[in-house]
Amino acid sequence: MSIVTKTGDEGSTALMYNRRVSKCHPRVEAYGAVDELNAALGLARASVHNTLAQESLVQIQKDLVGLMGELATAVEDLPRYAKDGFSLVTSAQTFQLEQVIQSIEAQVGSFRDWVTPGANLASASVDVARTVCRRAERRVCELQASNQLHNPEIIIYLNRLSDLLWLMARWIENQTAR
Repeated sequence: MSIVTKTGDEGSTALMYNRRVSKCHPRVEAYGAVDELNAALGLARASVHNTLAQESLVQIQKDLVGLMGELATAVEDLPRYAKDGFSLVTSAQTFQLEQVIQSIEAQVGSFRDWVTPGANLASASVDVARTVCRRAERRVCELQASNQLHNPEIIIYLNRLSDLLWLMARWIENQTAR
């Protein structure tokens, strides 16, 4: 099957289970922003030369694939989504992010000042991913505000992820400053 389907030529796209919506639908905006985040994390992972950071980032990217699937499913189709064996974002995934945060905080301590991203390519790429994460979080909040978000854990996960990415960028800066 070709990548060219022409089904979106008039401005619509399919959610999971072939429910058609406009390409500017808030749900499409939300999972599109998470897709951008996943790509930004791929760039960050390719730029970072730290095993813990690389392993954490690849696991987060895997989590985001599932998160995008959940966002790409209309609320009324979520029971079918779960029945088909797809998993929803859980507090256990958020807890994993918190574990990485604690590990990094144990190494770098706390920060008091504003930062200017760009100390090096690796930390700057993580900072770009952080800002894309914040945008994705805002798009998901739009879904929640319009009662189109079934799982509030998605917002918590993205909020914690942006915290982690901010901290990871500072940690990478500190490692290369030595």
